[in-house]
Amino acid sequence: MNSVQTRSAERALSGGTWLIVCGAMLYSILTVTPLMAKHTAEEWDWTAPILPLVVDAAVVIVVKLDDVLARLGGNGGRWPITLRWMTGLMTLALNTADSALKKDLVGVAVHAVAPLLLIVTAETSLAYRRAIAAAVAALEAQQQAERERREQAARERAEQARTEAREEREHAAMLAREQREHEARLAREQAEREEQRRREEREARERAEAAEREARERREREREQREREQQRREQQARERAEAERRERTEQEARERREREQRAERERAALLERGPAEVKLPEDQARRIVAAAFASGLSVRQAAELCGWSVGWVSHRYAEHRDPAARGRAELAIAGQ
Repeated sequence: MNSVQTRSAERALSGGTWLIVCGAMLYSILTVTPLMAKHTAEEWDWTAPILPLVVDAAVVIVVKLDDVLARLGGNGGRWPITLRWMTGLMTLALNTADSALKKDLVGVAVHAVAPLLLIVTAETSLAYRRAIAAAVAALEAQQQAERERREQAARERAEQARTEAREEREHAAMLAREQREHEARLAREQAEREEQRRREEREARERAEAAEREARERREREREQREREQQRREQQARERAEAERRERTEQEARERREREQRAERERAALLERGPAEVKLPEDQARRIVAAAFASGLSVRQAAELCGWSVGWVSHRYAEHRDPAARGRAELAIAGQ
């Protein structure tokens, strides 16, 4: 069986199943609706077809989903089976209820035909679909195996062709290699003769270069000797300059220490005078305030030493906190 026949069988099965389902649904609606109308209030007679329609809709759902699961090779479990048999039995009961209530066995048998046919058709179509799906899977597996065998045979033929082509290439390569070896031997002999000539020329050139190199090295040694002498003189000059710089630095450091010591002594002399009995002149008071600020005395102590007010001394302290004003204070103390 090929795929065309399989699809034809599936179409026939599907068409027949749905024909039976639709016929059973129509027959069920026509049969059950009068029964429901008898057992429904008169104002609700119009709802009589709803129940058979709902039950048959459940049958349609079961048949359709079983069709899909069978195509996919799946299994819905126990609930689809329960729903399928429950809807079938409900349809059977609803179709035969009216005849059973009238004790009409012939009517029960006649009205049971469509529901029983629907139940058996649903189960049979599911079994057919599963069998078709299994057969299709087996057919596809067989076709796949056949394709793999053909592909394997094609690969083997291709490998055989590649092997033969490789052997031919190897034979041609061997002939070409022998030809190249012969040509290479001739070229090597010619190269050896050329190399011998070049070696003789190179030896002569090397002797000339050696003589030139000796002369160049002699000139280089003389130049290096002159450079070393020049470097020695420059080093001596740098050492003398460094010694003079260190001597100047030490002299400046000594002078700076002497100035600082002299300023310290002058500050101490200004601060040792004690509290002023009267208000000193402004230039003298400024020197005393500068000395007090440098020594870390308080504003009040500085005011007592110079005889000026605390506010005036506070302003002078504020000026001394400025780096520029601090330099002026040092100069004022040094210039006393």
